[in-house]
Amino acid sequence: MVLVSKNLFSQADTLLSTLVYTMLDTLIQSKTRLKLLLRFFLNPDSSAYLRGLAQEFDESTNAVRVELNRFEEAGLIQSHKEGNKKMYHVNTNFPMFNELQKIAFKHFGIDQIIEQVIEKLGDIEAVYLTGDLARGLDTNVVDVTLIGRDIDNSYLAKLVQKTEELVGRKIRTLTYETDENVELGFPRLLIYGEIDE
Repeated sequence: MVLVSKNLFSQADTLLSTLVYTMLDTLIQSKTRLKLLLRFFLNPDSSAYLRGLAQEFDESTNAVRVELNRFEEAGLIQSHKEGNKKMYHVNTNFPMFNELQKIAFKHFGIDQIIEQVIEKLGDIEAVYLTGDLARGLDTNVVDVTLIGRDIDNSYLAKLVQKTEELVGRKIRTLTYETDENVELGFPRLLIYGEIDE
């Protein structure tokens, strides 16, 4: 049996706390950082370039560039060249990727949508975010597509109304039966369940 000193655990706890504090301080100190966090962590399959992000956020390219550089240095995002554009995308191998994605989900109330709507409906096989939110854009409307069996749309409407009050956003839903031939457009983000594509 190997004994490890309490001091070592204390130092590890302090280091972890410092790391989490530093990362959150770096991420959420400015509105541009928060927009970038949401943009990249809501839909990890998306990528963007500097000028496109500046137009999307209605910010100066310099302000966006500074934050992109910080994110890249911290390892949150990666970049690659496509022609003459430097494209940025989230680093899904970043150690805190799952936690940061959960923070982004909480910001939009997606965790409440899953808890209040999906889990109470019963036989739901998959739920996708679509529309602006799936693109990673801040929006007051959450577009949700549900795929399942015998979905009670009147009960769904009641659950959605209660959840809208909780999350402070409008929720638009679209439902499909499991055996329907569903072809969802892009962008889309699977937030619950599994569907063979």
